[in-house]
Amino acid sequence: MKKIPLVLIILLLAVVFPACKNRVEQGADTQMNAFVDDLMSKMTLEEKIGQLNLPGSGDIVTGQTASSNIGQKIKNGEVGGLLNIKSMEKIRDVQRVAVEESRLKIPLIFGMDVIHGYQTTFPIPLGLAASFNPEMIERTARIAATEASADGICWTYSPMVDISRDPRWGRIAESAGEDPYLGSIIAKAFVRGYQGDDLSKDNTIMACVKHFALYGAAEGGRDYNTTDMSRVRMYNEYLPPYKAAVEAGVGSVMTSFNEIDGVPASGNHWLLTELLRNEWGFDGFVVTDYTAINEMIDHGMGNLQDVSALALKAGTDLDMVGEGFLTTLKKSLEEGKVTENDINKACRRILEAKYKLGLFEDPYRYCKKERAQSEIFTEANNLAARESAAQTFVLLKNEGSLLPLTKKGNIALIGPLGDNIHNMPGMWSVAADYTQSITVLKGLQDAVGNEAEILYARGSNITDDKNLDYWSASYGIPSIKEGQSPEDLLKEALKTAEKADIIVAAVGESAEMSGESSSRADITIPASQRRLLEALIKTGKPVVMVLFTGRPLVLDWETKNIPAILNVWFGGTQTGNAIADVLFGKVNPSGKLPVTFPLAIGQIPVYYNHKNTGRPLKEGKWFEKYRSNYLDIPNEPLYPFGFGLSYTTFEVGEPIINKSELTDNELLKIAIQVKNTGKHDGHEVVQLYIRDLVASITRPVAELKKFEKIFLKAGESKMVEFEISVEDLKFYNGNLYFDWEPGEFDILVGPNSRDLKKVKINWLKSAKG
Repeated sequence: MKKIPLVLIILLLAVVFPACKNRVEQGADTQMNAFVDDLMSKMTLEEKIGQLNLPGSGDIVTGQTASSNIGQKIKNGEVGGLLNIKSMEKIRDVQRVAVEESRLKIPLIFGMDVIHGYQTTFPIPLGLAASFNPEMIERTARIAATEASADGICWTYSPMVDISRDPRWGRIAESAGEDPYLGSIIAKAFVRGYQGDDLSKDNTIMACVKHFALYGAAEGGRDYNTTDMSRVRMYNEYLPPYKAAVEAGVGSVMTSFNEIDGVPASGNHWLLTELLRNEWGFDGFVVTDYTAINEMIDHGMGNLQDVSALALKAGTDLDMVGEGFLTTLKKSLEEGKVTENDINKACRRILEAKYKLGLFEDPYRYCKKERAQSEIFTEANNLAARESAAQTFVLLKNEGSLLPLTKKGNIALIGPLGDNIHNMPGMWSVAADYTQSITVLKGLQDAVGNEAEILYARGSNITDDKNLDYWSASYGIPSIKEGQSPEDLLKEALKTAEKADIIVAAVGESAEMSGESSSRADITIPASQRRLLEALIKTGKPVVMVLFTGRPLVLDWETKNIPAILNVWFGGTQTGNAIADVLFGKVNPSGKLPVTFPLAIGQIPVYYNHKNTGRPLKEGKWFEKYRSNYLDIPNEPLYPFGFGLSYTTFEVGEPIINKSELTDNELLKIAIQVKNTGKHDGHEVVQLYIRDLVASITRPVAELKKFEKIFLKAGESKMVEFEISVEDLKFYNGNLYFDWEPGEFDILVGPNSRDLKKVKINWLKSAKG
């Protein structure tokens, strides 16, 4: 028998396998469509509208759901899903009412804000982005999905992919920062982690990309505020992460609170239908944010009936909490403001999501007692949380190689966040049990054992402002304790410092100083803690600042006066252990800033990929008349995007290219020699940026296009290689056409967006290209 060449077999498989996969998917779609068609043929108008209603769960008591107000609505077919109900037992009890006591027995979908972990919490999303490790981020989302699904949840309101360049905005903590490329990579990682490769598996959950769109561009950094920008900026700088999530197969999209082109997102037909569905091909469902339909009344778009009809016609499918759909759509249908087809389309999308999740096959698939007992907050999950947190920490300063610390002598831990269990998980930790978190004090004590003594003093309040303390209290527990004056706290701290060889100052924001509805006009460290730091510096003892924050802060004074600064964001359940791992050198910090830290508040918005202006300031200059600059401060930020130190040092060599003249679809290959020139093993993130020097519209001074995180032993070298194609040169031009333009480009390589080495190329486009 004649042998078939291996190459031919591979080619045949390359053709046959995708074809078979497509047929299987088409078959599944056919089955789903037939099922949904049959179900909808049996539904009344009221039941269809009921599927578009996502109320809050209220105070549900296990075993008493059927007699509750929400239970009666479920029986009547007036509820499509429930928001933020926790525990497998409660969810199973509510689902039983839906599938056993309602007329058509349609299961509910249960959603929760699983933002950076479930009961095992990981670093806040801004911190995760600092890892520059999408594989790690995907693993954290996978663990979160496993835990949440074991406790009855099948849908998460994550990832939030809003680009933000204003650190005053509290929800920057929930974002991936300022860069559309990094944000897009991370968006895909979250979606893959949550949804896996099969949504019907009982350990996957449906993701929901949010907030569509432009929510991170709120004017003045004030949450829920107006946004307004050109379509060119929108398409090139703010929309890419949402599009990336859609390309990754995200099952749902959440609308934003803000307006786009004068129309709030939940009622914006261009945004939700023309762009999202028609241009991008999204085939999942759209849910509003909390009461966003009702809030269009205050936007000035009409009464509840008007705005509900506007939202449905625009492409909104599910109304979160507001019940505008439930209470007005029937009347709007009778008055001709909406059509039955509008209602049917939205209803179908909700039913399809439930079908994809396998809820019709088994409405209790996420409610298995054995999984709830064995897969939540496991030892393995906590180990992953500890390892992940350590990867997110960013070493901002390390004068005289003060870090890592040696386990000897007396180490003073001083600061209001040193033994503060409530603030370790970080914002949006709704499923976390904060009592399971590891504080910095606990982490340091466990790390040193009998080798050193850890002394502790609180030193100050997070803030002495009682109103601010109350408004930003984690889990509603104020941090100011009666009977302890700021003066007494400081005296105690100084007495403790006297006995110490070195001081670790655990300071910064409380967890709830960032997050939703937590905008700050003053993004410096609170005055109470600044006084503490000033006093500690005056002792003459070496001070290491462990900085807790959910946003870039203005740290000019701290950078000038404190010898070592480690930014730890909010690290989640294992915060204390991870901090100890890094402080004592078990882990070498490798985090990089995913967002720029300003030198002064007046620079905001400040971000690396800005435009050049027609009067740019010359490099290295501070002030020059009639140039784009400030009289009182330099243009440069305190810490640039991509910045982060290590306990070792790295030398990034000059970029070596395969050719400097390219045409059409040729590939540019770039090689960079990276050497660990220090005494510690460590990771470095090699970053590649491109500047398009001449184009039909103005282009940024640099755009991140590739990065690679590498590990090098002390003294080791490695050649890092990147490939650039014309796809990496494309942008949306003035006509919103996505293409590349020929000309000169700077290829920029380095360890951050500031310290870059450059090589110039010329990329030509032939007539056929």
